[in-house]
Amino acid sequence: MVNTVRKKLGTLLVGGLLCVGFSGTSYALEAGSKAPDFSLPGSQGSVTLSSTAGSVVYVDFWASWCGPCRQSFPWMNSIQEKYRAQGLKVIGVNVDGKNEDAKKFLSQNPAKFTVAFDSKGLTPKTFGVKGMPTSFLIGRDGKVISQHLGFKEADRDVLEKQIKAALEANK
Repeated sequence: MVNTVRKKLGTLLVGGLLCVGFSGTSYALEAGSKAPDFSLPGSQGSVTLSSTAGSVVYVDFWASWCGPCRQSFPWMNSIQEKYRAQGLKVIGVNVDGKNEDAKKFLSQNPAKFTVAFDSKGLTPKTFGVKGMPTSFLIGRDGKVISQHLGFKEADRDVLEKQIKAALEANK
């Protein structure tokens, strides 16, 4: 009983520390550096970053226990729909240890974008992710344009402006 309580408390503490309700910028990957490639299982088959070459990619690391992640899904659905024809690809990388947790989240928050699963957490490490959600905007050349930590309503306009500028650059 005591071990179960400790385990749950530990999970809550880790989840609380990693899930951020604020937004800001953290620079684990420098703007202008090549985004690390990844190949992960996805809801529609294998998801590989290098297969998106020539597109602008918005990679979002999320978890089922993260409140701001829940808020970001409708926005990511709308930007994927709005800018798909111009070359935007949104990839949501789930970092839950259990895929069942992610699938339950997705049943309540459907994704109209590509979803990949990294239950081992290796991809967020290579990207230097410090909290949930963290997103990376990657240009058509495969280089990181920007990184954003957290998500709140006020972030929508700034992020969309960055996406529009990336889509218009190097056409």
